[in-house]
Amino acid sequence: MIAILKKEFNSFFASPIAYLVIGVFLLINGLFLFVFNDDFNILNAGFADITPFFYLAPWVFLFLIPAITMKSFADEFSNGTIELLKTNPLSNWQIVLGKFSASLLLITISIIPTLTYIYTVYSLGNPVGNIDFGSTIGSYIGLFFLATTYTAVGLFTSTLSKNQIVAFILGVFITFFLFYGFDAIAASFGNDSLTIQKLGINEHFKSISRGVIDTRDIIYFLSVTFFFLFMTKTRLENE
Repeated sequence: MIAILKKEFNSFFASPIAYLVIGVFLLINGLFLFVFNDDFNILNAGFADITPFFYLAPWVFLFLIPAITMKSFADEFSNGTIELLKTNPLSNWQIVLGKFSASLLLITISIIPTLTYIYTVYSLGNPVGNIDFGSTIGSYIGLFFLATTYTAVGLFTSTLSKNQIVAFILGVFITFFLFYGFDAIAASFGNDSLTIQKLGINEHFKSISRGVIDTRDIIYFLSVTFFFLFMTKTRLENE
C-alpha cells in the first residue's frame, strides 16, 4: 500500500495537478473570504468567525476532489496498465487504499495553509483572541471527514469509465447528491424531514461543525467512505 501511495503522490507533484489543486483551492477561498464584497467576506462580517470558509469549502471540494481522483483508475484502464498493477504482489484492497491515501494526503496538504485564516481572525478580534476555537476545531474535523467521503466517491467513479471527464462528471454528480440532494428532498416533505436530512453529508457536517463530536456523525462518514471504497475494490476485482 505504501508503494502505491508514494507512486500516486509523487505523480501528483510530477505534473501540474498538485500545484493547481492547492493553488485553486486557496485562491477561490481567499477571493471570496477576503476580497469579494459578498456574504462570505470575513472582514465585513463584523465578528471574529471563519464560518464562511466552512460554508464555502465543501462546494469547492465538490469539484476539486473529483478532479483529483478522476484519473486514479480511469487512466490505468485507458492505458492498459491496470493488468500490470494487478500482477504485482498487492491485494486489491492495498491498491485501493494506496490511491485513496495519496489523494486524501494531497487534499489535507491543501487544507493546512487555511490555518492562517484562524490566526488572521484571531488577530482581528476585539479583544484579540475573541474566536470560538471549539466550533473552529470541530469544523476542521468535519471538513476532513467530508474530504474522505468525497475522495472515496471520486475513486469509485474513476472505475466506472476509461474516460477521465466522464469519471469527473459522475464524481461531481454523486457527491453533489450526497451533500445537498437529501436536503432538497427533505425540503419537499416539510417539517417531518429530519430523517431524510440525516441521510445526507451536509447534516452530519453541520453537526460536527458546531464543535460537538458525536459518534453518530463519525460512524456515518466512516460508513459511507467504507461503502464506496468497498465498491471500488469490487469493481477492480471484476475488471
